Amino acid sequence: MTTSIFTNHKATPIRHAIHSADVFSRRRKFSHLPCKLNVKQSVETVQLWAKIKNTRTTTTTAFATPNENDEGERSGSHACSGEQVFVPLENNYSSNDLDEEAAGSLPESGSGVFQMAEHSVNLASLLDKLKALHLHVLASEQWNASRLKLCHNNYVESAKNLIHYLALKCLDIEPLKYDLALISLLNLEMVNSSVLASLTTCIELLENLLLNSSITGKDVSAGISTQGKLYHQTNGNFTINTMRMKACLNRELLLGPLQGSRCTHIMTTIGEEALECETLIADLIKAGTSIIRINCAHGSPESWSEIIRRVKRSSQMLEAPCRILMDLAGPKLRTDNLKPGPCVVKVSAKKNATGKVIFPAQVWLSHKGAGAPPPHLSPDAVLFIDDENFFTVVKVGDTLRFFDARGKKRMLKISRVFHVFSGTGFMAECTRTAYVSSGTELYIKRKKDRLPVGQVVDVPPRESSIRLRVGDLLIISRDSTCGEDNSYGHASGAYRITCSSGYLFDAVKPGERITFDDGKIWGVIKGTTISEIVVSITHAGLRGTKLGSQKSINIPDSNIRFKGVTSKDLVDLEFVKSHADMVGVSFIRDTRDIIVLRQELEERKLQNLGIVLKIETKSGFEKLPLLLLEAMKSSNPLGVMIARGDLAVECGWERLADIQEEILSFCSAAHIPVIWATQVLESLVKSRVPTRAEITDAASGRKASCVMLNKGRHIVEAISTLDNILNSNSRQMKAEVKSLVPSSHLV
Repeated sequence: MTTSIFTNHKATPIRHAIHSADVFSRRRKFSHLPCKLNVKQSVETVQLWAKIKNTRTTTTTAFATPNENDEGERSGSHACSGEQVFVPLENNYSSNDLDEEAAGSLPESGSGVFQMAEHSVNLASLLDKLKALHLHVLASEQWNASRLKLCHNNYVESAKNLIHYLALKCLDIEPLKYDLALISLLNLEMVNSSVLASLTTCIELLENLLLNSSITGKDVSAGISTQGKLYHQTNGNFTINTMRMKACLNRELLLGPLQGSRCTHIMTTIGEEALECETLIADLIKAGTSIIRINCAHGSPESWSEIIRRVKRSSQMLEAPCRILMDLAGPKLRTDNLKPGPCVVKVSAKKNATGKVIFPAQVWLSHKGAGAPPPHLSPDAVLFIDDENFFTVVKVGDTLRFFDARGKKRMLKISRVFHVFSGTGFMAECTRTAYVSSGTELYIKRKKDRLPVGQVVDVPPRESSIRLRVGDLLIISRDSTCGEDNSYGHASGAYRITCSSGYLFDAVKPGERITFDDGKIWGVIKGTTISEIVVSITHAGLRGTKLGSQKSINIPDSNIRFKGVTSKDLVDLEFVKSHADMVGVSFIRDTRDIIVLRQELEERKLQNLGIVLKIETKSGFEKLPLLLLEAMKSSNPLGVMIARGDLAVECGWERLADIQEEILSFCSAAHIPVIWATQVLESLVKSRVPTRAEITDAASGRKASCVMLNKGRHIVEAISTLDNILNSNSRQMKAEVKSLVPSSHLV
């Protein structure tokens, strides 16, 4: 059977609109079609109204009626270029919601719902429109046959369904949706994961209704048998159950099987701070984490190895599977490291509006080898003492005295003692602000003298930052030797940071926007040289916003061309090869990045390594269908991460909600698992108190296969909360409601 579709206007992105009186069928002979397919048999045509801007022009859909001896695909289809798909897409980010199917069974003829709809819906006309839609979907698959042949066997059906979904999406089918809703037959917004099967089921149900109904006197039996054969021939491996099983299989291959009654995986990002507490990783897994993410942009192979060792050990001890995802750093633009600050820690009590202390600062004291405090404690400061005699001399109730970095007399009162994994630790209280540096001596005052009990060691340097306000000038330098202490501004009246990436200096132009730290600071480029960029700050906090080391830089207006896989990524890939279950590919922009990655994986024989495409650029989002089809050419388990931080900056905050729904819809059609990431329960992770919006955002993560949390002070509690949100059984009928329903009707 040869199937094709063409239009009688130029090949520009269009949206088709099907209306009640716009569809008609007729049999006609074609000797030659504009799409260069030679047809030697009867061809059925359907004319649709096409909308180009606000004008309607005629569109012709041509398809072949199968013969009894039809041998599938007789004539070749067009070869597809790398950046083209048959179905054009607009930048119209409508919200297509759930990845569910709805093709309900029809009641017997003469039932009330169809009698009520008889005057408003012409069922025969509705059937014609559904058939035209079905044939349009088949035509799109035929047109992209050469592209589909390149897909790996694991993804052929999924790739075809993605093409079917794109064909459906390019049409304006609102009137058809309304007609189907009137008879409660099919919701076209809920057929993403099984487009062809849902349309086929709907058509067959409608045909059966017309056969057995007295609503219309039209004899449709002649066309039904032929069309029925067509549907069964084309439906093959596209049943709803088959598509659902394919989606579940792809999810398990990448993320692993779900444990117990859980419905969604939880991924947690951790770094070198996880090594400070021996029990942290085990606590994360106990709370519900099933995937650990390591960002290769931070840390070293030594720290990564230790983290992975602890993950595997904890996973085996708890008998809870936990996979490893390692994100390649990619070509992300970041600020370079600023000059380290002083090695001092600030200890400050909580005060009310009048300055009265309402809660003393909590300070953890332990020997250097004892490690971090237990995870259920949240001290305001951690101090390590070099003298082990400290733990034999000090007891609960003692008061430790010291002079802080300013020479001020301060006191710490021991309130509790804890026996931790590698020793003993104390919790102390401090009621006055103190600045403690390395070398600070602690002593206990006795009746006649004072007894030294230890010295503070290894106080880390404070993180340096510059505070930028609206109107400030910022100079970005290519040369790191130009960096200097910017705490109080540069002598020229401008702050200065460095960025070692040459991509930034080669691509930007005056007048373009630039953002820092995931959009917390915005500016406009005022001037550029080969080694410097001058930025005027246009958006920042009322009191200014801090910009520190290794913070992101985005240029949403620039057509910057990155190298998809960097030299550092290739080095890190060697480590990933033997340690991780999945690799995350950052800043994917087009199919060339996928091709380079596939070549590197094939060279290392990594056909089973999971691939997670991080969608965090405007280009990556707009080309997502092409990226998925390109990635489907290999056998590697495949997934997509919605990296909402950079995506919001590049595409616009106000469009983020629609964009993430679009990505979910595309991936649902391709049966590809989605990871919902960035700022999930961020307030809870950092301050222990979530916002209402964060709770509902986390609940929206149920639509994804996995939800990711970033590291933070209260990460264990946040994971437990997220696990409850994602797996709560809110559908269960409450006892108060059950009393309103007869028990005989309850299942």
